[in-house]
Amino acid sequence: MATASEDGRMQAMLRAAQLYYLQDQTMEAIAADLGRSRSSVSRLLARARETGVVEIRLNSPLASRTTLEGELGQRYGVAAHVVPVSGPISDVDRLDRVATMAARLLIRFFDSNMTMGVAWGSTTSAISRHLVPHETHNSVIVQMNGAGNLKTTGIEYAGEILQRFASAFSAQVEHFPVPAFFDDPLTRDALWRERGTRRVLGIQTRMDVALFGLGSPYSSVPSYVYIGGYLDEKDYRSLRQQHVAGDVATVFYRRDGTHRDITLNARASGMGLDRLQHIARRIAVVSGLAKRDAVLGALAAGLVTDLVLDEDLARALLVVGRHG
Repeated sequence: MATASEDGRMQAMLRAAQLYYLQDQTMEAIAADLGRSRSSVSRLLARARETGVVEIRLNSPLASRTTLEGELGQRYGVAAHVVPVSGPISDVDRLDRVATMAARLLIRFFDSNMTMGVAWGSTTSAISRHLVPHETHNSVIVQMNGAGNLKTTGIEYAGEILQRFASAFSAQVEHFPVPAFFDDPLTRDALWRERGTRRVLGIQTRMDVALFGLGSPYSSVPSYVYIGGYLDEKDYRSLRQQHVAGDVATVFYRRDGTHRDITLNARASGMGLDRLQHIARRIAVVSGLAKRDAVLGALAAGLVTDLVLDEDLARALLVVGRHG
């Protein structure tokens, strides 16, 4: 239960936000109204943004087919959300900026009585650190793919990511405690018949939102599945021979979107891409030019409804779209 002082701070934050954003009052005027200093008002407004009390959106009059987002939408049939970048920037910082935008966008897409699937990985881990608290009711966060391998159960790594999402949205967590890849496809098929496993698979099928990064063996910010001990040399050789461009939740595909005959997919615990296509909203978050082919493959396979990406990658996708 909130204390009187906490209620007082919330009331002051709400009043400051209303005066500043809805009534165009100056900081000085708000400070006088509240009997506080200007710096105190600035902190209240910053807190209002951080906690999601205030959401800032840009509705640009230039959002037409001539903009990056408009062109990407027209060419690839997705809702694109492009993150501006300027000057020299590291790939780690680039990912962080894209993850920040994705975290803010989730408030629009996920609410009470909804289920969101989250694919663990470097990208969703980054997103989880920027989530804005948004209380929901009767909502569920479900793990989209197993995380275990020969070295670890993966529960700690995947669980930490899922728990951040659950805490931000006041949601229930549904874990998927199976290996990322099985040694034998028959073992996976047998486990998939177990009632406990079928229950989680059923929750995945009923997802309203799927959130995932796009893995790539070529990215300068390595996808966790490629550096976390999940694949051996034989697996890498198989991926190269079968011209794999990327993966969603440890299920692989080529640049042209084909995936059904990729050998490793028979052992993967991730949601089948044919099933993923039936989820209403599928949010791919991706950064860096090295992931261009991974994005093209996901788009060709029809895996994405919303694409959050950096400006340079967006331009690269349009160049490919123009020239093949």
